[in-house]
Amino acid sequence: MRSLRAVAASLVAAASVLSFFSTLACADPGLWVARGPNATVYLFGTIHLLRKGQAWETPAIAAALSKSQELWLEVPDPNNAQEAKAAIQQLGFDPAHPLSSKLPPEMVMHVDTAAKSLGIPQGEKAFEPMRPWLVTLALGNALVVRAGYDPASGVENALLRDPAAAGKPVHGFETLEQQMHFFADMKPAVERQLLENTLEDLDRGPEQLSSLIDAWLSGDDAAITRLFVDEIKQPFPALYRALLVDRNEAWAAKIATLLRGSGVRFVAVGAAHLAGPDSVQVALARRGVHVERIMTAR
Repeated sequence: MRSLRAVAASLVAAASVLSFFSTLACADPGLWVARGPNATVYLFGTIHLLRKGQAWETPAIAAALSKSQELWLEVPDPNNAQEAKAAIQQLGFDPAHPLSSKLPPEMVMHVDTAAKSLGIPQGEKAFEPMRPWLVTLALGNALVVRAGYDPASGVENALLRDPAAAGKPVHGFETLEQQMHFFADMKPAVERQLLENTLEDLDRGPEQLSSLIDAWLSGDDAAITRLFVDEIKQPFPALYRALLVDRNEAWAAKIATLLRGSGVRFVAVGAAHLAGPDSVQVALARRGVHVERIMTAR
């Protein structure tokens, strides 16, 4: 058994090395630029998790970050554990109404099976005090870890550690609590539907997650739209408006204001916000702002 594990580990290591070099050669995540009379704003689509050691930063991204005087993220401090814990405790837990009382019995069993398959031995019992939206996020995070991805290796964290960003002011469009309200303010029926869809995704395994990361690495906006934007828009139109449309409009209004000032800024937000028919770029175009895609030289 130990020898089998050793062989498996060596194969995984070899595959990781090959993956590292192949993705480094073809990586071209989406990067755009908008210019005002005296200001420049770079728009970079991020992904919130990656394989550990994944190469993704192109010379164009590095140059844009180096030129910028400010870094703008969705939230200014995505690693603020104290703020996240307080918001989750307030918005994600409902011990007076256990999870099993909010779901049909077959769905409770589905949660139990999924949790145990992801290495959570208590199964559904671990989620009893949680609201369905938080269970959705918890199961998704467990799948990410189980599939070998590292949430701490997301692009936002890499940008914050980048020497080119050292000493530069970091701003955010929102707070962590605001972001959690997008889920916590859903109607109960939508919460349950979101959890049900997540359970179906879990049954299919991490393949879709890998496809999304590959689409991001190659800058394939059509694939990002299909795999993420449409996956929310079609079954959850109200959530789509809250998570993407309304936020993109608000961010575009702020970016347009920045472009009327002076200086260079690097804006890094989730790639789904920069793809599809309701993207930040589309919202900026309605405000008379031209946005240009920066392509990596081949």
